[in-house]
Amino acid sequence: MRSTTLDEGHAPPTGGRTTPSGGRTTVLEGRTKKFGEAATRRVVSAPTGALYEARRKIQPQAVRGRFRTAKWIVLAVTLAIYYLVPFLRWDRGPGAPSQAVLIDLDRGRLYFFFIELWPQEVTYVMGLLILAALTLFLMNAVAGRMWCGYLCPQTVWTDLFLAVERLVEGDRRERLKLDAAPWSIEKVALRTMKHAIWLLIAWWTGGAWVLYFADAPTLVHQLATFQAPPTAVFAILTLTATTYGLAGHMREQVCTYMCPWPRIQGSLTDEHSLNILYRVDRGEPRASVKTSQALRAAGQPAGDCVDCFACVTACPAGIDIRDGLQMACIQCGLCADACDTVMQKLGRPTGLIAYDTEANCRRRAEGKPPVFKILRPRTIVYGLLVAGIGGFMLTTLATRSFTGVNVLHDRNPLFVTLSDGGIRNGYTVRLINKRPFERELGLVVEGLPGARAEIVGAPEGHLAVPADATREVRVLVFAPPGTAGSVPLTFRLADPVSGETASVQDHFKAP
Repeated sequence: MRSTTLDEGHAPPTGGRTTPSGGRTTVLEGRTKKFGEAATRRVVSAPTGALYEARRKIQPQAVRGRFRTAKWIVLAVTLAIYYLVPFLRWDRGPGAPSQAVLIDLDRGRLYFFFIELWPQEVTYVMGLLILAALTLFLMNAVAGRMWCGYLCPQTVWTDLFLAVERLVEGDRRERLKLDAAPWSIEKVALRTMKHAIWLLIAWWTGGAWVLYFADAPTLVHQLATFQAPPTAVFAILTLTATTYGLAGHMREQVCTYMCPWPRIQGSLTDEHSLNILYRVDRGEPRASVKTSQALRAAGQPAGDCVDCFACVTACPAGIDIRDGLQMACIQCGLCADACDTVMQKLGRPTGLIAYDTEANCRRRAEGKPPVFKILRPRTIVYGLLVAGIGGFMLTTLATRSFTGVNVLHDRNPLFVTLSDGGIRNGYTVRLINKRPFERELGLVVEGLPGARAEIVGAPEGHLAVPADATREVRVLVFAPPGTAGSVPLTFRLADPVSGETASVQDHFKAP
């Protein structure tokens, strides 16, 4: 049998079976060493009969390498953006909020530096969501679960919480010893310090999220003086609890059971997608260092994998990458860093675990050179969709009008017949000024010959609309006698200074 070395904190290899009575069964993993070495056997008892695997705490080993360095850089950049962006200022003029990124629920505005979106422009938000989904599809088709391994908030905050845990309690071996040790003053002190720091990070995480919905310096002052609105405090406490629970305790369980992406991403990849893979053609058959040296000396095949389980102990999900692609694997690359470290110590080439494709695994088994196909129909379609939707959104955003008009026809009555036989219709017209200053706008009604429009309170047709606001006016349209049926009307709003116009169509109702 293949050798298996297990530490606490990791589940035994599969292979046991459930008895019909639902009792306990054993998993036997042994190693038969050749050339006179003694056989080693481990017997692990595992409860069976349960529908789901029991929760097991995973204590990953700290590693160093290019993937770990990339994750640290991404963590620092993303957390800096998340925590600091609410404090960036942007001058929008008098009376306008000066926070660079702000979701103003009271005024119904979304501010992003020089961009201001109104509720009527929610299509831009929908477009961003579609663009984000397509970008995620493209990333997955090119390099697997890159989002999950580096950019996902669950991954980023879990890495941060693990870093705190290592700083307070030590690396994997120290944490395993602390878990197994009886409760003492030192253990209580370490655990208290760790959870206190976790709660502090979780509190500031929830607080930073709320700062995107209110003026950041003002809300921070209110929180410090215990004068913050109850809704803000409730939101912060809720996000504190979720961050503390998900990043501190549930960790990989969120990725495996709560997140739907692992179940979706399989349909978005193909045999040419890059993934963190164990190169079986090079690693097998596995053997210890001494055994592999003896096998090679005897002219027998021996792989580079020495069965050290460094890849397993480094995995934050506690899986064995050598078993192939798995739903719990987030493709973070830490197993590759751990394996490269071992290979360097043994003087063997690195890359036993690395980004590779399933197609190349088969090609190497057939003695063919590897081929990487980044550009293929799947990635081209995703790329064109991302570029097309992104370009369309940028174009419409750059050319959008800052003037708007909405019209609502009176429902009861639809029309009024006057004493001279003429017909009158009433309309409620809302004028929209998206500029940061007050403007004088002119309103005219077109499309009905012989008709005249009267704006209640502004007979000259020029209306002052406040900065970044709307104004509602009452418009009466009079048609000459003999008008019948439904006649289309056009309400046209114009800015005589900038030349901007906006129009909307409605109908004039008559008997």
